[in-house]
Amino acid sequence: MTRVEGTTLWFHTRRFEQDARLDYKFVVNGNSWILDPRNALHVSGGFGPNSELRMPGYVPAPEIQYYPTIPHGSLRDTTWASVNLGNSRTIRIYTPPGYDVQTESYPVVYVHDGQEYVTLASAHNVLDYLVSEGKIEPVIGVFIPPVNRTAEYAGSSMTQFARFMVEEIVPYIDTRYRTRRSPESRAVLGASNGGNISLWLGYQHPEVFGNVAAYSTNIVDSLSRGFTSSARKPLTLYLDLGTYDIAVLIPLVRGFIPILESKGYPHEYREYHEGHSWGNWRAHLNNSLEMFFGTNTSMRDLPEDHTVPGGLELHQNFPNPFNPTTVVRYSLPVVGEMRLAVYDALGREVAVLAEERKEAGHHELVFDATRHGGQAGGLASGVYFYRLTSGNFTQTKSLILLK
Repeated sequence: MTRVEGTTLWFHTRRFEQDARLDYKFVVNGNSWILDPRNALHVSGGFGPNSELRMPGYVPAPEIQYYPTIPHGSLRDTTWASVNLGNSRTIRIYTPPGYDVQTESYPVVYVHDGQEYVTLASAHNVLDYLVSEGKIEPVIGVFIPPVNRTAEYAGSSMTQFARFMVEEIVPYIDTRYRTRRSPESRAVLGASNGGNISLWLGYQHPEVFGNVAAYSTNIVDSLSRGFTSSARKPLTLYLDLGTYDIAVLIPLVRGFIPILESKGYPHEYREYHEGHSWGNWRAHLNNSLEMFFGTNTSMRDLPEDHTVPGGLELHQNFPNPFNPTTVVRYSLPVVGEMRLAVYDALGREVAVLAEERKEAGHHELVFDATRHGGQAGGLASGVYFYRLTSGNFTQTKSLILLK
């Protein structure tokens, strides 16, 4: 920080997007970490509480709060000794409101880093809220903690962990609870390395898990190679990423999206102006749950020629891959300021396609790669990303330039 000369006032200046949200601490004299004493906003993290920076356009997620006036599900703990892994852990199972007095069967979501998803992400509150609001159908949640996290989620024990899930946990849940047993009725999700094992489970066992969500995910080489070389599997995927995420993860995730697109996987990908934190993941847990178990039709389910956009939407460019021009379409529900820019795989802005106030409706423009890049012939071949920002909304998709 910099001191204002002649005073005891110190300051630090950085610029963030209007809707950004970040965790931070102060480091005192290079060794002790403290919360910002002048900021009452705190958020729990994996290493204790952090101060929370909320830019003026950031909208807190209502679903993470506890509401005493809505129906609540129940949490039950069971200790499981794994034959495949040779260790034990306590698994927490969420049953939705009314489960004990109903006779119907329910879809199931299996959540990695399960303890943290309850204590730090308030996942049970999220499920209660989404069910109460009619945004998702009632769901059983199975929250599974790791024992040897790196090995189980992204290392030498991934195969054994997959067997533990498929041969032990899923059959136990299906036997003890009223579950729907088709892969379309099961989802698996996690963040960081928990996202990696979720992708691994979906790839290795699509006959068990038909839906996969990976937040700020690691993606091991064998996964990328497998998705690239194999035929499309019956999976629906959700991924998102923080633009202030761990640096090594950003190109991994952005580079994975074109693989899904080239194979025709149904998927949704979003980026948020946030970091690698539970404050980020808990606020967007609803996205994947609504995608997999939602009760309302979303814009991706509507025909391409619908006349009035029901929400702000960035569409996939066409053709893709392209050379040198491609069409980018987007939809605005109301008049407002918007910005559409293109970035390279390292996150550097290489083109601004539009930055203006636009009327509500469907819009399209032509991206000519020869007009950008600052060199003869324009941009080089490669994977790029185009991002639409309007108000609190940001959505990113990838495009491929092949010369």
